[in-house]
Amino acid sequence: MMGSVPTAKKAYPPGIHVPCLTWFKNDATQELDWDLQKTHLEFLISSGLDGIVIAGTNGEAVTLTTDEKAQLLRTTRQIATQLGRPDITVTMGCTGQCTRDVIRETVAAKEAGADYVLVLVPSYFHFAMHQDAIVGFFEELADASPIPILIYNFPNVVAGLDVNSEMLDTLARHPNIVGVKLTCGGIAKVARVAAAHRPEDFSALAGQSDWLVPALSVGGTGVITGVANLYPKACMQIYDLWKKGDPQGAQAAQLELAKAEWGFGKGGINGTKWVVAKIRGYNLESAHCRRPYPTFNDAGKQKWILDVVGPLGKVEQSLAKRGL
Repeated sequence: MMGSVPTAKKAYPPGIHVPCLTWFKNDATQELDWDLQKTHLEFLISSGLDGIVIAGTNGEAVTLTTDEKAQLLRTTRQIATQLGRPDITVTMGCTGQCTRDVIRETVAAKEAGADYVLVLVPSYFHFAMHQDAIVGFFEELADASPIPILIYNFPNVVAGLDVNSEMLDTLARHPNIVGVKLTCGGIAKVARVAAAHRPEDFSALAGQSDWLVPALSVGGTGVITGVANLYPKACMQIYDLWKKGDPQGAQAAQLELAKAEWGFGKGGINGTKWVVAKIRGYNLESAHCRRPYPTFNDAGKQKWILDVVGPLGKVEQSLAKRGL
């Protein structure tokens, strides 16, 4: 049975949210490696991050069943409760190629304990998904979803479909749509959202942490970043310095993080999983993506990503020692 649909805005919490990696066993079935998954979730939740996103792009959402997503979410909430953070914001990625299926996923997300859902544009019939169709999809979904919706604008994974500023302005008026994650890199969109809407009603978040300061400077409220799977405190430092009124400090920290983020971006999801496992001491056999995503087993690429990503570890360690 579908739950009641919210009738008032529930602002998406500002700050640093991480799209949690999903870990799989390296066998024929590639079932989830629950032991490693729990270890990683404990690390992320203990770090002080503002939120956890389950089944985002870094979490290999398109390879997960709805039941797997729900179990990941329940496990996240259980661990958060055990660690004294029962109310940490948990968002679940909902994907599908028809509105009915995405609505069902929002209901499953609510039942599993999610606070919000992060939703991509359906793209299989991309040739038919004109502006009115995309707006209509999100409005129908928002009418039915029992929890608030964060639009996920990532044209590269949805056949180039882009939720433009006019569409965002229309969708922002819906009481059950609270914001947008801009993995399109649209800094101008951040500014236009901030100019037209209060962050309590509709907010814009950066989709990568290497442009967090620019986003904050024009009214963005935070970021959902895969880098936080390895360096959560380095990401939080940028946000905290900005909010404390130290733009120069935030900029300096941003420049250091941007250098490392190139490793995650160029390395891809398989490279990200490998380098996180390598540096954190996880079992590398559980660092492979679900097939057919290729393995990250080229020694030259492994050395390259370690050289690019590794130096930021000193910053992370320093922040941890200082209790930040």
